[in-house]
Amino acid sequence: MAEVKVSIRNLYKIFGDTPEKALEHVKAGMTKPELMDQQSHALGLNNINLDIPAKGIQVIMGLSGSGKSTLIRHLNRLIEPTSGEIWIDGEDVLAMDAKQLRDLRRFKMSMVFQKFGLLPHRTVLENALYGLEIQGVAAKEAEESARKWLDRVGLAGFEEQYPSQLSGGQQQRVGLARALATDADILLMDEAFSALDPLIRTDMQSILLELQEELHKTIIFITHDLDEALNIADGIAILRDGEIIQSGDPQDIIMKPADAYITDFIKDINRAKVVRLRSIARKGETGAGETLRGGMSIEQALPMLTRASDHTCPVVSRTGEPLGAVKLDDAINALKPIESEGDDVRYA
Repeated sequence: MAEVKVSIRNLYKIFGDTPEKALEHVKAGMTKPELMDQQSHALGLNNINLDIPAKGIQVIMGLSGSGKSTLIRHLNRLIEPTSGEIWIDGEDVLAMDAKQLRDLRRFKMSMVFQKFGLLPHRTVLENALYGLEIQGVAAKEAEESARKWLDRVGLAGFEEQYPSQLSGGQQQRVGLARALATDADILLMDEAFSALDPLIRTDMQSILLELQEELHKTIIFITHDLDEALNIADGIAILRDGEIIQSGDPQDIIMKPADAYITDFIKDINRAKVVRLRSIARKGETGAGETLRGGMSIEQALPMLTRASDHTCPVVSRTGEPLGAVKLDDAINALKPIESEGDDVRYA
């Protein structure tokens, strides 16, 4: 079982003059709209429980106002909760004093912002080494590290330019280099690529995944873009009105949506590109076709399934362990959208 890096327990956040009193109404079942109408308080987070494994990419997503950015800002206590617990590496974040909290923010966590967060009067190099300055790293060592990470994100040669001279994608690369330079265990990425054009966003996702293959950071990534989430996530938690509606393996969410809201949320995805063979493999079975990897998409696998004499291919994990077999008919059926009727979910 994967090591838990961040554990969130019974977390509530209510904005208003008397949040503790309003919390009683929420625990009694009052909804977000009712709380605003009757108590003039805003429900930010509603009983969040989530374990985030180490060394993976946890995506937290939802529509605007769902609470995703509020949640990520609780992890480094930029926002204080109304009630609940946050544990990082077994340490109680809410019990930390001012010095412990500063150390958490300086050494254990780095943050990449949607609006880049670069200092306009500092050069690219000076921005990239800023976090190391805060950590107290010697100037020469900080500059060497910053240059290394700027090179890794494709910005070698841009060190003496200023943010205003860069494109949006280049500015976000500086932000990523700055976060990586601190060597923090945890990266908090709040809508980090949302301000970028689609092609640049896809390029940044690829850079992130390539770096993650090497670095194995714990990345907590906020987005409202389902395609982005499915491209990068090891786990997804979907929020609505401050509450987690469904969380888990992205493939489980695609194949087994918890309710009509999740079904509607995923209805427009390109299932051929995002459904993986491991999700539809029949355990214990085999086939005459060539062996396929469980991480392959249906789109990638269709030619091999069509060529196989029995239209069936064995499937193995990344490490070569048998996962079963996929039949062409199962692959085609998995492409059909899942429909919702009221509060019920109906599989096409």
